[in-house]
Amino acid sequence: MHEQLSTDNGWRAERTSPTLPEAYRSVLIKPNAGFWRKLLAFSGPGYLVAVGYMDPGNWATDLAGGSAFGYTLLSVVLLSSLMAILLQALCARLGIVTGRDLAQACRDHYSRPVSFTLWVLCELAISACDLAEVIGSAIALNLLFKIPIVAGVCITAFDVLLILYIQHKGFRFLEALVIVLILTIGGCFLCEIIFSRPDIAEVTRGFVPTSQIVRDPAMLYIAIGILGATVMPHNLYLHSSIVQTRKYEQSKQGKAEAIKFSTIDSTIALGTSLFINAAILIVAAATFHTRGHYGVAEIQDAYKLLSPTLGVPLASGIFAIALLCSGQNSTITGTMAGQIVMEGFLNIRLRPWLRRLITRCIAIVPAVIVAALYGASGTAKLLLLSQVILSLQLSFAVIPLVLFTSERRKMGEFTSPMWLKTLAWGTAALIICLNAKYLSDWIGVTDWITGK
Repeated sequence: MHEQLSTDNGWRAERTSPTLPEAYRSVLIKPNAGFWRKLLAFSGPGYLVAVGYMDPGNWATDLAGGSAFGYTLLSVVLLSSLMAILLQALCARLGIVTGRDLAQACRDHYSRPVSFTLWVLCELAISACDLAEVIGSAIALNLLFKIPIVAGVCITAFDVLLILYIQHKGFRFLEALVIVLILTIGGCFLCEIIFSRPDIAEVTRGFVPTSQIVRDPAMLYIAIGILGATVMPHNLYLHSSIVQTRKYEQSKQGKAEAIKFSTIDSTIALGTSLFINAAILIVAAATFHTRGHYGVAEIQDAYKLLSPTLGVPLASGIFAIALLCSGQNSTITGTMAGQIVMEGFLNIRLRPWLRRLITRCIAIVPAVIVAALYGASGTAKLLLLSQVILSLQLSFAVIPLVLFTSERRKMGEFTSPMWLKTLAWGTAALIICLNAKYLSDWIGVTDWITGK
């Protein structure tokens, strides 16, 4: 599986230069600062990670799940968020203790063929994620400004300029912008929940898991999509790198403190994404499912039905604004993740604009083809499929992460304790089992999607 390790710290090679060198250790943490000042200084990376948990792909799966099955899949949203909190905490631990992001760790542990294979799989996941961002942003532009979907997809290619401008402003500016956009999305969906007036008792019951989710192939397909949309492979690589933007003492105490505050940061941020994901599903269930609209899996249909169904003229507009903010937010972090993955696995550094352009072109081509041939309905199904692809790729990022953080030779005294190892391996096993079950039901689910 991997070559003989050549160093005494458990890695085949010594650590190379960090990814995102322009931001590495650029945010100073004052050793004598109080708890709240340190928490504020460490806060930021978690919100960049949380962006990936509320991107347009989440909208498609949450809308489909809420409209088709009511509040039942809220338990999947909750479970996915708890899994995300656990896995992101492990990412922070890996990056802080070893000074490696997950991509570098894979390169320094596995043989070149294995590492290259993992890189290819990760690039596929990033392309699927970027595909969701492209389609989501294009749909938002269409809903708000009546720009055709194909034209909107092409316009998204120019967000490279926006990304470059933001990156030159500094990492803290980038974090602040992302947080503002997250708060905007959260505020929009708080309004939508108020407008839709969901049944609180039904919402509460929805957070309790049921075996029906596994027994029903159609429901399982959406559940896998929610899992793929929530726990994203590229976020694991992203978080393990951007926690290294903080400049803290490289001592046992300094690293322990960094792990503590980074975990608090990501947990709070992912709690925000849990609220937004649950809100999307709740609004879909309260607005569409309870009124017999069981097939609202497309963002465009949700936009058209929200205002007339709820009797609130602003509901559809608020929905579209939140979607546009979501697409742009995801674009920012997707760019960084792609850069980290390529540099980490291949030790190749491309100019950010070139890396972004390559990734976006890979996503634009299938989106343009599908939009031109099948219209809005085709792009909606492509959006949902992209999230299932993400879920299928997830195991290949989760297993190395859990393996590395569980190995004392690599992590030393910061090795995951037994309770954390148990939860982490249990999470990895659950992801693998759900994907296996999904693949076994593929034929039946395909019939459900095509309406046969």
